[in-house]
Amino acid sequence: MPVTIKDVARAAGVSPATVSRTLAAPGLVRHETRERVQRAVAALGYKPNRAARGLITGRTGNLGLIVPDLTNPFFPGVVKGVQTRARESDYAVFLADTDEDPTVEADTVRNLAKQVDGIVLCSPRMGEDEIRALVGETPMVMLNRRVGRLPSVTVNNADGIRQAIAHLTALGHRRIAYVPGPRASWSNRERLRILRQVTAAGGLELVVTGNVAPQFAGGVAAADQVLAAGVTAVLGYNDLVAVGMLSRFAARGVDVPGRISVLGFDDIVLSEMVSPSLTTLAQPKEQTGRAGVDLLLQLLTDPERAVARRELPSHLMVRNSTGAAASL
Repeated sequence: MPVTIKDVARAAGVSPATVSRTLAAPGLVRHETRERVQRAVAALGYKPNRAARGLITGRTGNLGLIVPDLTNPFFPGVVKGVQTRARESDYAVFLADTDEDPTVEADTVRNLAKQVDGIVLCSPRMGEDEIRALVGETPMVMLNRRVGRLPSVTVNNADGIRQAIAHLTALGHRRIAYVPGPRASWSNRERLRILRQVTAAGGLELVVTGNVAPQFAGGVAAADQVLAAGVTAVLGYNDLVAVGMLSRFAARGVDVPGRISVLGFDDIVLSEMVSPSLTTLAQPKEQTGRAGVDLLLQLLTDPERAVARRELPSHLMVRNSTGAAASL
């Protein structure tokens, strides 16, 4: 005879509803209860029947994940976190890449909404009005984006940027550049806003170049403008942009960090592999993905108690691309 949810409930000393809640949204169950249920599941070898669960709950057992660009090394870490957490709760994940196109993004949400129980929308490029209009289509959680009180998981950009500017200030830098990413990126707008506040408070000069694509080529294109600006340090929108600048500086024979210090955002694997290794603000990619799924499952099981917003920490990884300010 196959093991049923009632068998698990009896072994754990809880109700079948508690077993179901533990498997679907463990964050809503007390730690002690969750452990008892998980031990009973493991001991009995219980495997939830997705088809039966779907008939009872009216749900598909699927979650959607939408990212703007899978070729960007930042997003695979988020995908891994989402898939791991979904699998632990017996959900499958449908993954879609929108190629940085907000129109494709909106269409993808509407199409996926028919096939999933909810969607994790990562770094959306759509405007706020478009996002609000889509909320009624399906339960949805955003990563790296905040729109009013809509459910979201973000990173504490303010604390991370303060760490970066304090690091540069201690090295003697007073004139700093920022290479911004896509205009539609919420993270880009937040980073620029916070950078302006922090540099102004510290009596530093911030030079902002033109917006670039969030890719290696974007950094290459921006590097000459950065050098012409007469700065001693530069922050790229992300690590790919920063690595692109490192490449162009090397091609021009510009010493990093002797002539100019370079910082990025994200701490992708590549940041440790380049020479010089890249100083960067680390973003908890897998943790962000897991937190997004936790929030979404809470919305599905108990929307009144679901947390509306989570903010994760960012920390500075000091490597070899930053050093004492040059005398220009």
